Amino acid sequence: MAFTLDGDLPPEVYPLAWLVGTWRGEGTVGYPGIPEAATLQEVSFTAADGPYLVYRAATWLVEAPGEGEGKVPDGAPTGEAGQLEAGQPGQPGQLWHQESGFWRVTPGQTQADPPFEIEVFVADPAGVVSVYLGEANGPRIQIGTDAMVRTASAPRMDAATRMYGLVEGDLLWAWDLAAFGESLRSYMASRLHRVS
Repeated sequence: MAFTLDGDLPPEVYPLAWLVGTWRGEGTVGYPGIPEAATLQEVSFTAADGPYLVYRAATWLVEAPGEGEGKVPDGAPTGEAGQLEAGQPGQPGQLWHQESGFWRVTPGQTQADPPFEIEVFVADPAGVVSVYLGEANGPRIQIGTDAMVRTASAPRMDAATRMYGLVEGDLLWAWDLAAFGESLRSYMASRLHRVS
């Protein structure tokens, strides 16, 4: 799928340019102590005034058709006139997770020789801030935590890795997590379609 490069995008983030836009789709969440469930997710990467991208993501558990009150929660991914996007298996239910942050290519690299080292800073309202380091190699990104800091009331998180890849025009995304005393294992994954 072709995309148009934003002329205002700082050259320092060109290796991440294929991420820019809003992505929506389906996925799953599951972990020891957390039953596997279907999800809907929306992720956005937007250009900023500086040499970085602004990142936001939200994930909702899916309610099967007929469950709940038939009302799409505020902020859920919707199409025209507030209707659920076509092809979704149910409707967005409980907001499961949200986070925001910044992505940047590590300063001082030339633009001619991938892979590019990247730095990602992510915060969530549960009280966890994560710093990821990794690399972007064309339309494939792999990052792992360098540091995770949490408030006293936040859940225990020890480490995480994430993978992002562009496959047949879709953004495939996987998050492995070491938390609650468990070793690093699959936590969440989605296949997202570009919507803008």
